[in-house]
Formats: sequence, structure tokens, C-alpha cells
Amino acid sequence: MPSPTPPQSEQELLARAHAIAGFTLAQLAAKAGIKVPRDLRRDKGWVGQLIEWQLGASAGSRPEQDFPELGIELKTIPVDPKGKPLETTFVCVAPLIGISGQHWESSNVRNKLSRVLWIPVEGSRDIPIGERRVGMPLLWIPSAEENALLRQDWEELMDMIVLGEVEQISARHGQVMQLRPKAANSKALTRAIGRAGQPIMTLPRGFYLKIPFTHALLMRHFALPK
Repeated sequence: MPSPTPPQSEQELLARAHAIAGFTLAQLAAKAGIKVPRDLRRDKGWVGQLIEWQLGASAGSRPEQDFPELGIELKTIPVDPKGKPLETTFVCVAPLIGISGQHWESSNVRNKLSRVLWIPVEGSRDIPIGERRVGMPLLWIPSAEENALLRQDWEELMDMIVLGEVEQISARHGQVMQLRPKAANSKALTRAIGRAGQPIMTLPRGFYLKIPFTHALLMRHFALPK
């Protein structure tokens, strides 16, 4: 079945997002004419792709927002019964070479997070995938404080990459955003800078938002219990 055309306005996008709230993933998959996977370990991006299809996202894996004409990124987020995110949120792949002189204002992280449409989805493992329901959408624009925290983490992590310390970066670095390996397997290596400035091969890295950051964001906007 052909996917819906991209929404022409923010209002149309939000109307589509509100229209799928309360539906199960099986109901949405039937509408799209696709099968529900048995588990998400092999189909990790399935839920996000299903929601993208429903809303008419057009960017795919390109380094721009999912709705480039509207300047809005789509993020599905699995939550527990109290609305707490069950995992960190992938933002984008981190550049590991040719990055000296990069600035926060022109970074892909800032571009991706400038306006985000969050779609919470039930994610508890005791709920079969097809029976998990989609929640109410939230269009989020970072506050000055949130933007400052994101910028601080991005600058710290990028400084470490430039200084050849990519392999010393752990998930503990960063207040609200972390850098983690992102690869299908341990053989998918990419070029980076070593401590002595020499080229090295390492796992690709991705920027991820930490759970406390996204949890606080959802709690504020949905008045969730602490």
C-alpha cells in the first residue's frame, strides 16, 4: 500500500499524529499492509518505521529531519505504564573525522533536535508487540536551558573526538546526551582519530538522549506521576 503523502503543514502533521493515538500497532500495521514482527530484537526500527509510514515522513535515513519541509524530526519512544522511557533515544550518527571547526549551531544534533514530534508507544515486554498502543503526540522545542545542556554535552563529546579520545568516551560522559557505539556488528568499523593524531578504525558512534532527560520532558508535558 502506498504511504500517505507528506503533511503540508504542522497542523496537518499533528492532526495525523492525534488520529493514530489509542490504536494498537497491529491495527496500524494492518492499515499499512505489513506484518507485525515476533520480536523487535531483529526489527529494532520497526515501530518507528510504522509510525513514519502513518504520518507520511519523507526523509528516511538522510541526515535531515523526517519532515524537512516542516523542520520537524519524528521520535517514537517506548514507555512503561507510568510513562517512563524504557531506553535511550537515538539522535543521529556522530562524525568521527574531518570535524575540526564544527559548531553547535550547524551540527546535525541541533538540527535534529530543534523541533521534535514525540510519539510515546507502550513498550513493556509483557505486552505483545501487536497489542501495544500508541500514545498522544507531543511537539517539543527545546527550552533555553535544555538547549544549553545539549550544547554543553555536544561540545564536550566532540572535543574528545577531535583530541583522539573517542575510545575513552563512555556512556557516563554527558549530562543529558551520551555517545555510544552504533553498529549492526563488531566488524562494521569506521575511520576515526587516535590519541597521537593517527587514523584508527573503530565502531561507528551515535548520539543518544539519556532516559532522565526524556523522562523529565514527558513528565512536564503530560503531567505524569514521578
